[in-house]
Amino acid sequence: MGFNIVLLEPEIPNNTGNIGRLSLASGSHLHLVKPFGFELDDKRVKRAGLDYWQYLSLTIYENKEEFFEVHKHKKMAFLSSHGTKDHWDIDFSDDMFLIFGKESTGISKDILAANADQLFKIPIYNERIRSLNLANAVGIIVYEGLRKLR
Repeated sequence: MGFNIVLLEPEIPNNTGNIGRLSLASGSHLHLVKPFGFELDDKRVKRAGLDYWQYLSLTIYENKEEFFEVHKHKKMAFLSSHGTKDHWDIDFSDDMFLIFGKESTGISKDILAANADQLFKIPIYNERIRSLNLANAVGIIVYEGLRKLR
């Protein structure tokens, strides 16, 4: 059991390291889509991922077009603060793709528009907060999915 966790153009190495550790802990595969805001050998990635990074199931793509071409027929859920449905409405299944955008701007508008029927959000109950930390959001979604599939 596990998911395909997809980070589109991640910018913060600590988040990516934490998500790598989470991927391994949850039995998930991590997909990283370039460009990155850091180098993968950045010490902050390694520090956040601890010594687990070497065991990670990881695929790297040169750009969004490559990723979506390879996986165009796969089941996906797109997570965004602009989501139209709450995350507990995701119809989780083993090996589905959970798509997360970059920290500064999220998932691009063209991708959001093309996937509006699979666009979800984690509810935020304080209007002062625009979004959650990426690593926290991934953790919430992955473990909600695992709970539902138990």
